[in-house]
Amino acid sequence: MEEDIRIYVEEAPGQRTEIVAPTDMGLSLMELLKASGYDIMATCGGMALCATCHVEVLAGPALPEPGDDELDMLETLPIVHLGSRLSCQIRLTPRMDGLVVRLAPTGA
Repeated sequence: MEEDIRIYVEEAPGQRTEIVAPTDMGLSLMELLKASGYDIMATCGGMALCATCHVEVLAGPALPEPGDDELDMLETLPIVHLGSRLSCQIRLTPRMDGLVVRLAPTGA
């Protein structure tokens, strides 16, 4: 059974764009963002090897803890926030409804 969720992308303070996302396709947040027209390089194709899909989680339900590969890659970034994550490592599930993210600045 398909269950759609809503993910919000903060494009500027107070300005959020809603994306309706299916949870039955095994998509990552990175894949959803790319399919929605956001400029995410995802150079490594979602393998947690490049950090070009870096996002900041601003609000919403708790996510699973990042794995060692994700943590190692986040440590290579010049700017990291408390909510920094690699969007390729976040699989969309029904419990992620209401997640709010901001794309990391280019080069961060």
